[in-house]
Amino acid sequence: MKPSQFVGREVEMARLNGLLDKRSASLIVVRGRRRIGKSRLLAEFGKEMKSYFFSGNPPVRRTTAQSQRNDFARQLERAGIPGINPDDWSNLFWYLSKATQKGRILIVFDEISWMGGKDPHFSGHLKSAWDMYFSKNPHVIIALCGSVSSWIEKNILSSTGFLGRITLDLVLGELSLDDCNAFWQPKEKRIASYEKFKLLSVVGGVPFYLEQIKPNLPAEKNIQDLCFTRGGLLVREFDEIFSDLFSRAKATHREIVLCLANGPKDLLQICKELGKSCGGIFSKRLEELVEAGFVQRDFTWDLKHGKEGKLSRYRLSDNYVRFYLKYIAPNRSNIEKDGFSILITQLPGWEGIMGLQFENLVVHNRKTLWKLLGISQEEIVMDGPFFQSSTTKQAGCQIDYMIQTRFHNLYLCEVKFSKKPVSSAIIEEMEEKRKNLKLPRNFSVRPVLIHVNGVDETVLEERYFDKVIDFGQLLGCV
Repeated sequence: MKPSQFVGREVEMARLNGLLDKRSASLIVVRGRRRIGKSRLLAEFGKEMKSYFFSGNPPVRRTTAQSQRNDFARQLERAGIPGINPDDWSNLFWYLSKATQKGRILIVFDEISWMGGKDPHFSGHLKSAWDMYFSKNPHVIIALCGSVSSWIEKNILSSTGFLGRITLDLVLGELSLDDCNAFWQPKEKRIASYEKFKLLSVVGGVPFYLEQIKPNLPAEKNIQDLCFTRGGLLVREFDEIFSDLFSRAKATHREIVLCLANGPKDLLQICKELGKSCGGIFSKRLEELVEAGFVQRDFTWDLKHGKEGKLSRYRLSDNYVRFYLKYIAPNRSNIEKDGFSILITQLPGWEGIMGLQFENLVVHNRKTLWKLLGISQEEIVMDGPFFQSSTTKQAGCQIDYMIQTRFHNLYLCEVKFSKKPVSSAIIEEMEEKRKNLKLPRNFSVRPVLIHVNGVDETVLEERYFDKVIDFGQLLGCV
């Protein structure tokens, strides 16, 4: 695959193209984690129209509101709009609006939280400029783009000033496995799914990381170069993510993700392990990680009524962050000196961590899983990782991924990542979970096994599972 080739995002691009049919100006929000491809998507969308791209500067100790305005003025000058006094955002926006009064035009304010984070009046000036100037051109599209979703939520999406003005809120997630497969072209048909999943367990479906893959090299060599070699992209990436997004509070955010590296936990467990109180600023930091896309909050639900319950667990949903914390960070000093060489299968706890990473990939691709199971989205009442707390009346139970349909079917999905074919012992494990699950009357249970490296013939002969899915078929390997 050529490095410049644009992969995936068909749904998102279709939504953006739908804006072209409108007869009025559009103010949109595009958000998602760092490296997820927000700017690239907008650049592809803007190829057929006149486009202006502006970006805030990463915050450092000396960053001020004035320094951000100064840089914006320099970007205006490079875009052919010179000689503007940068003392006021309203003045800067007015000059930009004068240059974009007519024609189909895309204006992108990238990393908008950096651009306006130091100025409490920034969003007010932007709102006024939209109302008074930009919106007068019915063919203009302004995209407010950023990685810090908490700032966008507070200052744009939840702001009364922007109420009714946002046409589209586009949240970019990881690429689907089908799209990920394109990064192995033209060798994708002859590389085993197991090898691809080893790499995906490190980089997930993050486009920029996937672009670093060298298809002519084995997974182990790619991981060695990216993660355990001095100067490797993923050696310092964690520091840059947390410095850019969370600034002074990055120590607390790091504590939280480290706590979640070995598996999901509820709020009380997290607070107890870290010695924190559960309210106030700590809960805010946890929610910031959720909004930034690194942590997922999974709610259990009431099976009888099909409604979300109060109990929830937080799950580290970003494969790179977990891999960094478990394997790169502990060896960081050796990596920075001379590099660190080890077979990835010899890393401590490798199989268990790979299992967690594989579960993330399955959940990220759940819509494809629905198709494989023959379930339409309209049928689904609830879905997600499911857990049942242990009480005096019921045993505890944890399902890797479960789907409840309106026809009272429960699909219990067991997700197994193994270098060897899954043995028949999986049947006993699954049956124990089924027995412990407290079922309402008239509910059917349909066990599903999801694997990546084959199953023992005895598993198929028992015919216990309603469906056995080789997830390798999502990578074109079946």
